[in-house]
Amino acid sequence: MSKVLAIDTSTSRTCVAIIDGDEVLYNGHRDGATAHGPSLPQLVQEALAVSPVDEVVVGMGPGPFTGLRVGIAFAHTFALAREIPVRGVCSLDAIAAQVSDQDFIITVDARRKEVYWARYTAGKRVSEPAVNFPADVSGATIYADLFPDMKALVQLTGDISEPIYLRRPDAVATADRS
Repeated sequence: MSKVLAIDTSTSRTCVAIIDGDEVLYNGHRDGATAHGPSLPQLVQEALAVSPVDEVVVGMGPGPFTGLRVGIAFAHTFALAREIPVRGVCSLDAIAAQVSDQDFIITVDARRKEVYWARYTAGKRVSEPAVNFPADVSGATIYADLFPDMKALVQLTGDISEPIYLRRPDAVATADRS
Protein backbone atom coordinates (compact mmCIF):
# COMPACT_ATOMS: atom_id res chain seq x y z
CA MET A 1 0.00 0.00 0.00
CA SER A 2 1.33 3.45 -0.84
CA LYS A 3 1.77 6.39 1.45
CA VAL A 4 -0.05 9.39 0.04
CA LEU A 5 0.63 13.08 0.54
CA ALA A 6 -2.78 14.80 0.49
CA ILE A 7 -2.99 18.56 -0.15
CA ASP A 8 -6.00 20.86 -0.28
CA THR A 9 -6.00 24.65 -0.59
CA SER A 10 -9.55 25.14 -1.90
CA THR A 11 -10.86 26.76 1.29
CA SER A 12 -9.51 29.28 3.79
CA ARG A 13 -7.60 26.39 5.39
CA THR A 14 -4.39 24.90 4.03
CA CYS A 15 -4.65 21.14 4.68
CA VAL A 16 -1.88 18.53 4.44
CA ALA A 17 -1.94 14.89 5.47
CA ILE A 18 -0.07 11.66 4.95
CA ILE A 19 -2.37 8.68 4.61
CA ASP A 20 -1.27 5.04 4.55
CA GLY A 21 -4.31 2.91 3.72
CA ASP A 22 -6.77 3.59 6.53
CA GLU A 23 -4.15 5.11 8.82
CA VAL A 24 -3.53 8.84 9.11
CA LEU A 25 0.19 9.27 9.77
CA TYR A 26 0.11 13.07 9.74
CA ASN A 27 -2.71 15.61 9.57
CA GLY A 28 -2.00 19.32 9.83
CA HIS A 29 -3.57 22.58 8.79
CA ARG A 30 -3.14 26.33 8.96
CA ASP A 31 -6.04 28.77 8.76
CA GLY A 32 -5.92 31.90 6.66
CA ALA A 33 -7.42 32.54 3.23
CA THR A 34 -4.27 34.32 2.06
CA ALA A 35 -1.73 32.12 3.87
CA HIS A 36 -1.59 29.13 1.51
CA GLY A 37 1.77 30.15 0.02
CA PRO A 38 3.83 30.20 3.23
CA SER A 39 1.78 27.54 5.05
CA LEU A 40 1.93 24.75 2.48
CA PRO A 41 5.73 24.20 2.40
CA GLN A 42 5.86 24.31 6.21
CA LEU A 43 3.11 21.72 6.55
CA VAL A 44 4.64 19.44 3.92
CA GLN A 45 8.01 19.66 5.65
CA GLU A 46 6.37 18.64 8.94
CA ALA A 47 4.57 15.79 7.17
CA LEU A 48 7.70 14.45 5.48
CA ALA A 49 9.44 14.33 8.85
CA VAL A 50 6.87 11.66 9.76
CA SER A 51 7.09 9.55 6.60
CA PRO A 52 8.18 9.56 2.96
CA VAL A 53 5.41 9.34 0.35
CA ASP A 54 4.76 7.43 -2.88
CA GLU A 55 1.89 9.46 -4.38
CA VAL A 56 0.26 12.90 -4.17
CA VAL A 57 -3.48 13.63 -4.16
CA VAL A 58 -4.57 17.25 -4.47
CA GLY A 59 -7.92 18.99 -4.12
CA MET A 60 -8.75 20.59 -7.46
CA GLY A 61 -11.49 22.89 -6.19
CA PRO A 62 -13.68 24.60 -6.74
CA GLY A 63 -12.03 27.40 -4.85
CA PRO A 64 -10.54 30.86 -5.21
CA PHE A 65 -8.05 31.05 -8.08
CA THR A 66 -4.89 31.91 -6.12
CA GLY A 67 -5.46 29.38 -3.32
CA LEU A 68 -6.10 26.57 -5.80
CA ARG A 69 -3.11 27.56 -7.91
CA VAL A 70 -0.78 27.40 -4.90
CA GLY A 71 -1.88 23.88 -3.92
CA ILE A 72 -2.07 22.43 -7.41
CA ALA A 73 1.25 23.88 -8.58
CA PHE A 74 2.96 22.69 -5.40
CA ALA A 75 1.49 19.19 -5.72
CA HIS A 76 2.51 18.80 -9.35
CA THR A 77 6.00 20.18 -8.79
CA PHE A 78 6.53 18.00 -5.72
CA ALA A 79 5.39 14.87 -7.60
CA LEU A 80 7.44 15.68 -10.68
CA ALA A 81 10.60 16.24 -8.63
CA ARG A 82 10.14 12.87 -6.89
CA GLU A 83 8.90 11.07 -10.00
CA ILE A 84 5.73 9.91 -8.23
CA PRO A 85 2.12 10.04 -9.48
CA VAL A 86 -0.26 12.89 -8.72
CA ARG A 87 -4.03 12.86 -9.09
CA GLY A 88 -6.73 15.45 -8.56
CA VAL A 89 -10.02 15.14 -6.73
CA CYS A 90 -13.02 17.48 -6.33
CA SER A 91 -12.57 19.19 -2.95
CA LEU A 92 -16.33 19.42 -2.35
CA ASP A 93 -16.52 15.62 -2.53
CA ALA A 94 -13.95 15.35 0.29
CA ILE A 95 -16.06 17.71 2.38
CA ALA A 96 -19.27 15.80 1.60
CA ALA A 97 -17.72 12.56 2.87
CA GLN A 98 -18.23 13.88 6.42
CA VAL A 99 -22.01 14.25 6.04
CA SER A 100 -24.40 11.34 6.54
CA ASP A 101 -27.67 12.99 5.40
CA GLN A 102 -29.54 11.55 2.43
CA ASP A 103 -29.94 14.81 0.48
CA PHE A 104 -27.69 17.79 1.14
CA ILE A 105 -25.67 20.66 -0.29
CA ILE A 106 -22.06 21.49 0.52
CA THR A 107 -21.02 25.14 0.27
CA VAL A 108 -17.68 26.88 0.73
CA ASP A 109 -16.88 30.58 0.69
CA ALA A 110 -16.20 31.88 -2.81
CA ARG A 111 -15.67 35.45 -1.60
CA ARG A 112 -17.54 38.30 -3.29
CA LYS A 113 -20.53 37.29 -1.14
CA GLU A 114 -20.87 34.05 -3.14
CA VAL A 115 -20.45 30.33 -2.41
CA TYR A 116 -19.13 27.38 -4.36
CA TRP A 117 -21.55 24.49 -3.98
CA ALA A 118 -22.73 21.09 -5.14
CA ARG A 119 -25.67 18.86 -4.25
CA TYR A 120 -25.31 15.29 -2.95
CA THR A 121 -27.68 12.35 -2.60
CA ALA A 122 -26.62 9.38 -0.50
CA GLY A 123 -23.07 10.74 -0.46
CA LYS A 124 -22.75 10.99 -4.26
CA ARG A 125 -22.53 14.30 -6.09
CA VAL A 126 -25.64 14.77 -8.26
CA SER A 127 -24.88 18.25 -9.61
CA GLU A 128 -21.82 19.84 -11.09
CA PRO A 129 -20.07 22.35 -8.82
CA ALA A 130 -21.42 25.87 -9.25
CA VAL A 131 -20.99 29.38 -7.85
CA ASN A 132 -23.95 31.48 -6.72
CA PHE A 133 -25.12 33.87 -4.06
CA PRO A 134 -26.14 31.95 -0.91
CA ALA A 135 -29.78 33.06 -1.29
CA ASP A 136 -29.86 31.31 -4.67
CA VAL A 137 -28.75 27.94 -3.24
CA SER A 138 -31.64 25.91 -1.81
CA GLY A 139 -33.51 22.63 -2.02
CA ALA A 140 -31.76 20.57 0.64
CA THR A 141 -29.97 20.87 3.96
CA ILE A 142 -26.95 23.12 3.49
CA TYR A 143 -23.61 22.42 5.15
CA ALA A 144 -21.23 25.36 5.22
CA ASP A 145 -17.94 26.14 6.94
CA LEU A 146 -16.58 22.60 6.70
CA PHE A 147 -13.14 21.66 5.43
CA PRO A 148 -12.03 18.67 3.35
CA ASP A 149 -11.63 15.33 5.10
CA MET A 150 -8.10 14.45 4.02
CA LYS A 151 -8.59 10.71 4.42
CA ALA A 152 -11.67 10.94 2.18
CA LEU A 153 -9.72 13.03 -0.33
CA VAL A 154 -7.24 10.17 -0.74
CA GLN A 155 -9.91 7.46 -0.86
CA LEU A 156 -11.99 9.17 -3.54
CA THR A 157 -11.52 7.87 -7.02
CA GLY A 158 -11.11 10.35 -9.77
CA ASP A 159 -8.49 11.85 -11.93
CA ILE A 160 -9.31 15.50 -12.43
CA SER A 161 -6.52 17.02 -14.48
CA GLU A 162 -7.69 20.65 -14.60
CA PRO A 163 -8.55 22.96 -11.70
CA ILE A 164 -12.26 23.52 -11.13
CA TYR A 165 -12.47 27.28 -11.73
CA LEU A 166 -16.05 28.47 -11.87
CA ARG A 167 -15.47 32.11 -12.71
CA ARG A 168 -12.92 34.25 -14.45
CA PRO A 169 -9.94 35.48 -12.40
CA ASP A 170 -9.94 39.04 -11.07
CA ALA A 171 -6.62 39.82 -12.76
CA VAL A 172 -7.01 40.78 -16.39
CA ALA A 173 -4.28 41.68 -18.85
CA THR A 174 -4.20 45.40 -19.66
CA ALA A 175 -4.95 44.69 -23.33
CA ASP A 176 -8.11 42.75 -22.34
CA ARG A 177 -9.59 45.40 -20.05
CA SER A 178 -12.60 47.27 -21.32
